[in-house]
Amino acid sequence: MNLTTSGHHLDVTPALHNYVVSKLERVVRHFDQVVNAAVILVVDPHTEKETRQKAEISLHLKGEVIFVACASSSLYAAVDTLIDKLDRQVLRYKERAVSAYGAPAQVFTNFDGDDAGDHVAW
Repeated sequence: MNLTTSGHHLDVTPALHNYVVSKLERVVRHFDQVVNAAVILVVDPHTEKETRQKAEISLHLKGEVIFVACASSSLYAAVDTLIDKLDRQVLRYKERAVSAYGAPAQVFTNFDGDDAGDHVAW
């Protein structure tokens, strides 16, 4: 997985980068087909104090792109909430993919082999 961490109006410290990497390991543990992840950390001085710190992620999976954004008063809290939301979306994507392609074959209980003749009755 390629991970890009960038910051707008702030410098991404190694501690902050390591925190994002450690949190993303939880998502990768649930679903390992992650191709690319781009994390953007933003400090917006023109918004309210409670939503000034923002974290966004664009996660490229096989066949889909998942985008999640979250705002909080602390950047670490925004990353925590972001990873929780992302984890729920990745699990939902995984369940849909498994149910569409990995579902077991349907078993017909009232099927009689003698009924399967050469004719079709409409």
